[in-house]
Amino acid sequence: MNRTTLSLIAGATALAAVTGFAALTAPDASGSGTAGTAGTAARLPVERTRLLCPEPSTSDLAETSYASFTPVSKGTSGSGKAELVPAGTQATGGPDSGTGGKDGKDGKDGKNSKDKKQSDAPAVPSKEPGTPATGDSSGPDTPALIGTATGRFAPGWTVQETTQVAAGTGRGLLGTTCTAPDTEFWFPGAATTASRTDYVHLTNPDDSAAVVDIELYGKDGALKSTVADGITVPPHSSEPVLLSTTTDAQESDVTVHVGVRSGRVAAAVQALDDRLGGDWLAASTDPAGSLVMPGIPKDATDVRLFAFAPGDADADLKVRLASPSGDITPAGNETLHVKSHMTATVDLHDVTRGEAGSLVLTPTGTAVPVVAALQVVRGKGDKQESAFIPATAPIGTRASAVGNGAKGTTLSLSAPFGTATAKVTASTGSEGGTAVTKDFTIKGGTTQDVDMPVPSGLKGTYALTVEWVSGGPLYGARTLQVASEGGVPAFTVQGLPDDRGTVAVPEADQDLSVLLKK
Repeated sequence: MNRTTLSLIAGATALAAVTGFAALTAPDASGSGTAGTAGTAARLPVERTRLLCPEPSTSDLAETSYASFTPVSKGTSGSGKAELVPAGTQATGGPDSGTGGKDGKDGKDGKNSKDKKQSDAPAVPSKEPGTPATGDSSGPDTPALIGTATGRFAPGWTVQETTQVAAGTGRGLLGTTCTAPDTEFWFPGAATTASRTDYVHLTNPDDSAAVVDIELYGKDGALKSTVADGITVPPHSSEPVLLSTTTDAQESDVTVHVGVRSGRVAAAVQALDDRLGGDWLAASTDPAGSLVMPGIPKDATDVRLFAFAPGDADADLKVRLASPSGDITPAGNETLHVKSHMTATVDLHDVTRGEAGSLVLTPTGTAVPVVAALQVVRGKGDKQESAFIPATAPIGTRASAVGNGAKGTTLSLSAPFGTATAKVTASTGSEGGTAVTKDFTIKGGTTQDVDMPVPSGLKGTYALTVEWVSGGPLYGARTLQVASEGGVPAFTVQGLPDDRGTVAVPEADQDLSVLLKK
């Protein structure tokens, strides 16, 4: 057989293979695409979600609870699971594998554990989508957790970590929504002073090491770093980094930039204050010309704004409060000038004056991307507690807040740029109860603490799922508060960005003409 014949056979075989593949993957005839032209991208449920929860506390008095929830989504497969395993281990089996115990509560029997850290990891067994799963742990040895949800548990999967510390530095209620890995994070509102103990927690979910740079910016610009070569985070591990050890400067108004040279991590700042308690500072949404910080508690006694412009241009911003009755301009703080690479701060004091509110930043002229966050204080004197509200992305389609109880939960919705309508669903309880749904209309320029639904016959905790229905952009936040010893108003606030439960999948048609192109 000569070379020409072999070439013809090979070409025919390749053509048959490509044609067969195209036939198997061609879109349905009822689709919007036409032959040879890609159609409109469809939005389909994601099939895999990664979430990472930082090590909650080093206090012996820490009591930590976890809540895991996936809202019901159309178009998902019938299989899948959601699991949380200790950092430093890998999932190898069912939903409870690697969580250090067979009793399904706190893993203290340790029979499946390799070390103390793993034995103290909470078991959070996955249930059906639409029903929360819970777990708890106590003491200083609860590890960071690496979570994976697949199949029908992946779209919108949300995990909440909430810790109550009775006394000591950072006492109070600390809460955070476990975050997805990424390559860049901005945290306005940190500090390196003697009265603050701030850690940035870096968690690497992948099989290779990640190399991370931490940059700090104060009121006069970049702070000189004592860490020149970056920080290596080993695979499947978590590293808490004390910010005061990365610089010799002591500053109360600091923006932290976490940039990943290689790999990816999840990052969160744990801010612990000797006098004002502590909480988790989540990352601000991506730099943008306009920002919203939703859900300032109506009884806030002090509000402090931190803003930072990461680009080369200064930013001039209009400051306003979206209140239940409409826009309010804080007296004496109508505008804010933010110099490039310098942290700007504004003391807004008791800006809400007994009403719910969201702080809105918009450009006075040319839009310059900025990041921002609020530190919010409740209480007076030696009975004060603080929390953070970073700038939050809007609820594009849907968002969930988990770990809610029958009391002590406030849902705040804001529509700063135009009237919006929303549907809010309270899920079944983790131990029983019937889901309830309510519709709300939020007038443009306002923020409302809504009369949220609570599951009938609630047992355990439940999830709130907020769906944007129509109108302008919708923003949201959930506040948890608990009765604490000594009259300290312990609370924590989590923003409600979109859960990114769907992804755009473009429609594609077969095009055999590519075989004729050289």
